Amino acid sequence: MSTSPEQFWSIGEIAEHADTTVKTVRFYSDRGLLPESARSSGGHRRYGPQALERLRLIRSLRALGLPLTEVRRVVEDTDAAGHVLQDAVASRLRELGTELKAMRWRQAALRLVQECPPAQRPDRLRLLGALNTPPSTAPLARFWRAWLPPRMPARATTAFLEAAVPQPPDEPHPTQVLAFARLHAMTTAPCPGGRQPRPEVHQVAGARGTAVLYTGLAEAYQLAGPQLRRAQDPHPGEALDAYVAAYASAYRSRDSRQFRRSLAARLATEPRLDRYWELTAAVLTPPAGPPEPTPGSTDDWLRTALDQDNAETA
Repeated sequence: MSTSPEQFWSIGEIAEHADTTVKTVRFYSDRGLLPESARSSGGHRRYGPQALERLRLIRSLRALGLPLTEVRRVVEDTDAAGHVLQDAVASRLRELGTELKAMRWRQAALRLVQECPPAQRPDRLRLLGALNTPPSTAPLARFWRAWLPPRMPARATTAFLEAAVPQPPDEPHPTQVLAFARLHAMTTAPCPGGRQPRPEVHQVAGARGTAVLYTGLAEAYQLAGPQLRRAQDPHPGEALDAYVAAYASAYRSRDSRQFRRSLAARLATEPRLDRYWELTAAVLTPPAGPPEPTPGSTDDWLRTALDQDNAETA
């Protein structure tokens, strides 16, 4: 075909050159995405080579799933660097990532219903029906925000939530879907008598002391995490020292043998959220993988190490 600037095609001809339909060309023309180059003596649309190139670009962008609003921005972009196209593609990739994650969660949820005994299906359907896909962690975050002291610094609150709220896996196994659904139900259910109170051992430190405490506990958990992954038995060491130091700093006290014994006694009587941490571990751990440490399981390990340390020095 000729690429002379004087060459013009009818709507049918440009559709044939672009390997598309007249309906498609008219659709983009009516929306201003494909301007006509001229009109025939009879008032019919005529298109030149630039229109053909734009039509091919439009079809390529649409084949990638870009919406018409983004297509318009790209074809009207005069920046040679193509920043608009780059941004549009990046945005579409993010959208596809969310869509793929949602599809994987739906697939795992369907398998969960398919593979369970018939008597369990109503309960599982009820749990799954309360979840978005992909699921949101907002209800879990609200649960912990109500549990934390109201005047705790924002940075400390954010760090705590990052450790306490498990992120849904991108490619979940049905058991992980079930665990997350149960976590969602646990954290959104009305609590008789109100929310479970924070442990007294945390409350006595006050808002400032609690922030200091949680910062120190996060450090201790990081030190103990590799040992839990290697399935090492609890034992005194650097992680335990950081654990005790967190409480000592929050109470404006110092680490001593007497302090360690009194701390162990107080921790032994505090309320616990064992079920939450069990479900969190199930969300984070694939069925064939080793258990992933959680703040709950790591705290248990450190408490046992503290009891062992106290027993050895009694």
